[in-house]
Amino acid sequence: MKVISIDPGYERMGVAIIEKTNGKENLVFSECFKTSPKIPHKERLKFIGQEIEKLIKEYKPEIMAIETLFFKNNQKTAMHVSEARGVMLYVGAVFGLEINEFSPMAIKIAVTGYGNSDKNQVVFMVQKLIKINKEIKYDDEYDAIAVGLTFFATRTSL
Repeated sequence: MKVISIDPGYERMGVAIIEKTNGKENLVFSECFKTSPKIPHKERLKFIGQEIEKLIKEYKPEIMAIETLFFKNNQKTAMHVSEARGVMLYVGAVFGLEINEFSPMAIKIAVTGYGNSDKNQVVFMVQKLIKINKEIKYDDEYDAIAVGLTFFATRTSL
């Protein structure tokens, strides 16, 4: 079973492809895509959609796992990320993927065992739970991997 897992964002979007074979999760691909604030809003959304579409076509996942949004302050940022997330969900639906959504707390519980874990704890546990053969620069990429691991952790318990 193969899943595309996404940490949704507008400026930065973490994406991972994780495949489970023989009871073990394997990281097939991960990346943090960035959009430039110098290009128009609609072009940034288009870029996000195109990147998700390319990954689905290349890796052929059956499932999309995506983090739900949680915002405290900036409403403008919240709107842009919400719109970007909508594009991601749309692309997943167009390709007929089963879509699973997870809250930030559910992801932290699945990966670290504690719902109030900080970023460093999530990164530490992701590195323990799945083999990563590259340097990762942004937390968004680790978060996307954590979303995929959450999917597999909850799927096996269903």
